[in-house]
Amino acid sequence: MDQIDRYTGYALAREMMETPTIVRTFDPAQTDDVASAVAETGRLLLTGEGSSRIYPAKQAIRTALELGIDCVIHTEGARQAARYDLSRHAVFLASNSGRTSEVIGLARVLAERSNQHRYALTAHEGTVLESLCSATFVLSCGAEQAVAATKSVVEQALVYESLVRRIAGKPREVPADELADAFEAALTLSIDADIVRAATAAPTVYFAGFNDGVAEELTLKTNEITRRKADFLEGTYAVHGIEEVMDPDDLVVVVDPIPDDAEKFRDVLVRGVGLKVVAIADHETPFQTIRIPKLTEGSSYVQLAAGWNLLVEIGLALGVDLDHAERARKVGNEMEPPPAGGRGAARRVD
Repeated sequence: MDQIDRYTGYALAREMMETPTIVRTFDPAQTDDVASAVAETGRLLLTGEGSSRIYPAKQAIRTALELGIDCVIHTEGARQAARYDLSRHAVFLASNSGRTSEVIGLARVLAERSNQHRYALTAHEGTVLESLCSATFVLSCGAEQAVAATKSVVEQALVYESLVRRIAGKPREVPADELADAFEAALTLSIDADIVRAATAAPTVYFAGFNDGVAEELTLKTNEITRRKADFLEGTYAVHGIEEVMDPDDLVVVVDPIPDDAEKFRDVLVRGVGLKVVAIADHETPFQTIRIPKLTEGSSYVQLAAGWNLLVEIGLALGVDLDHAERARKVGNEMEPPPAGGRGAARRVD
C-alpha cells in the first residue's frame, strides 16, 4: 500500500494500518498466570476456525518447536478436536465473535468432561464462549468491519506467542517497536506493477512456504479479499506432483524460500511449467522478490504484512469491494446469544 490515501475509504485497509500499534503496545505479561497452568499440563491444543486458528496457532507451534519447550502443542479444527481425549490438555478456544458454533460445541464438550483448562480468546465480552470457559482473554483491537480478519489475527498470534515464550522463559529479543516498524514498512512498501498484473491474470494464485500459517493464511485472504482461487502448498509440495496440473498463467508466491529449495522451484515451475514465481523474503532470491525488513525474530509477522499489502493491490486492480464479500460472512457459523452472567473470568489483552 504505497499511497495510503488511496485506501482510506476501506475499513480493511484502515484495520491493517492499525495493526502496527497493536504490535507496539501489546503486553506479553498478560499470559503469565495462564502460562504456568498450561506448563503444568504439558499439553496444549489451540483451536478455532479459519483465520482465528491458521496463523495464530501454527506460528505458535513453530515458535515452540524452535525454542524446544517441553509442552507439546497441537492445533485442530474444533469439530475434529471434540473427538479427541483432551482430559489432560489445556485448550485455547479462539473466536472473535465468541459465537462460532464449532468452537462453542467443543467448549461445551470440554465443560461436560470437566476439563478445567478451558481458555477463551475473543474480541468481545459477555459471549457464549466466555460463559463456557474458565478464563477469557479479550483482545484490545476491537471489532473489525471488513469481512477479512486482519488486526485480530495478529493480536491472537501475539497472545499465543507470549504464552509459548513465557513457558520457555525466553522473551522475544526483538523490541516491540522494532517489530512494529518492520510490520508497517512491509505493509506500506511499493509492490511492482508487473507482480500485480500477473496476479490479476492468474487463474490460481498458489502460496508456498513453511507450515507456520503465513502462506496458508494468505491463501484464505486471497479468496476473501481478491475473490480469486488460491491454494496453499506446504514446504516443497509445489514441486512434488501438483505441477502436473498447474497452468502457465498461474502465479506462485513463495514465502521465505529456503535457498536449497529455490533452484528446484525455478527448474520445475519457471522452466518446466513456464509460470511466474514471486518471493516474499528479507534476502535475495532467484525470483522477483518483495523485499521486507530483516529481523532476527518475528519475521513471520512481517511476511504476513507484505502479503496483505500484495492482496490489497490485487483487489484494487480487480475493482473488488475490499470490505464486503459476496458470499463469505463475518461470523461463518453463529450460535445463539449468551446466557445471562458468564462464568469465565474475563481478562483484557492490551
